[in-house]
Amino acid sequence: MNKFWSKMRELAVSEEGATATEYAVMLALIIVVAIVAITNLGGKVNNTFENIEERLP
Repeated sequence: MNKFWSKMRELAVSEEGATATEYAVMLALIIVVAIVAITNLGGKVNNTFENIEERLP
């Protein structure tokens, strides 16, 4: 049991856990930005194709 607590203490002091968390947060933000950008771009592309379709005879 003592080894468990010493390992937990070591993990709390170690910066590896914080780095992994920071990377996870960064990845989540990148994914959100990508989804928003793709959604906006998709709507604009769809409107462009609809305008082209209307102009075709």
